[in-house]
Amino acid sequence: MSAETRPTSAETRPTSAETRPTSAETRPTSAETRPPRRAGPRAPIATLLAVGLLIGCGLGVGCGLGAGQAPAGVRLTVSSEFGATVLAQSSAPRLSGSETVMRLLMRNARVGTRFGGGFVQSIDGRSGGQSHGQPIDWFYYVNGIEAPKGAADTAVHAGDSILWDLHDWSQTEDVPAVVGSFPEPFLHGVEGRRLPVRVECAEVQGSPCRTVAARLRALGVPAAISTVVPGAEPDTLRVLVGRWPALISDPAAQSIERGPGASGVYARISAAGGTLTVLDADGRTARTLTAGAGLIAATQVSGGGPVWIVTGTDAAGMEAAAGAFDQSALRNRFAVALAGPGAVVALPEAGQ
Repeated sequence: MSAETRPTSAETRPTSAETRPTSAETRPTSAETRPPRRAGPRAPIATLLAVGLLIGCGLGVGCGLGAGQAPAGVRLTVSSEFGATVLAQSSAPRLSGSETVMRLLMRNARVGTRFGGGFVQSIDGRSGGQSHGQPIDWFYYVNGIEAPKGAADTAVHAGDSILWDLHDWSQTEDVPAVVGSFPEPFLHGVEGRRLPVRVECAEVQGSPCRTVAARLRALGVPAAISTVVPGAEPDTLRVLVGRWPALISDPAAQSIERGPGASGVYARISAAGGTLTVLDADGRTARTLTAGAGLIAATQVSGGGPVWIVTGTDAAGMEAAAGAFDQSALRNRFAVALAGPGAVVALPEAGQ
């Protein structure tokens, strides 16, 4: 589907005009003229308030949410190509009082907006639009989770890790969750609220299960361990650990099986779990991995919280995936495949 006919990301969010940054080529003239595909009321008053906030901040009036204490421990990353190229990164970005994601970005980068200031069109001169015939735009994530509303309406909380990434969305408008903000969202949770964490394992006594749980607990995350319990849970962060056949009954795993358009994960796994196909940004096969291969990915299904999946093609692949469940292997990546112990392949894989 061409960029001119593809439905834009504004249709996928209930908050209309300040939801997802899109390019001028793929947006209608008025963001209020196209109803969202997802259920939820439109919020024109909130839109006007957010635009007013941005205009006021541009004039030096009322920047941020208020005069409260600035949140501590915030991290800001700006990248492109699904995290492959880090453009800017700060563990101590400039903050002022109670902050929004949009204002935080504006304090720390040159930002160009469109449609009344509700959409980020460019950051430090890099713009959304078209690249090599494919649509590209800026998307943002808080603690590794694609935010459900616009950046001007999303508050920054202590410990938040915020990622802005410019990437191709020809295969999917939604990448619901990414692994590159690890140890988030496990450490600081969602919207300032820490959530229970449950590691669900095909083999509770197996080494991969114990490794994943131990890594979380070493970070101060009190992770519970259980067998795999398929289903969506909005207030629990779940990590599924096991060979693919043991996980496929879960809706999150099923979405990965349907490809990046359903899950945002650029990989496919054979039904028997013995073959892992790595995809590029165009959804094409980049390489096929068999023995000793692993996968760490995150996604989200309707009605549930983010779900992480740690799986492998065999016992060696499971060990490789569990061993890569740490910040050094995951940082700034959307998902990773393991071609063997320590052989990390960022997903989607860059074109050759």
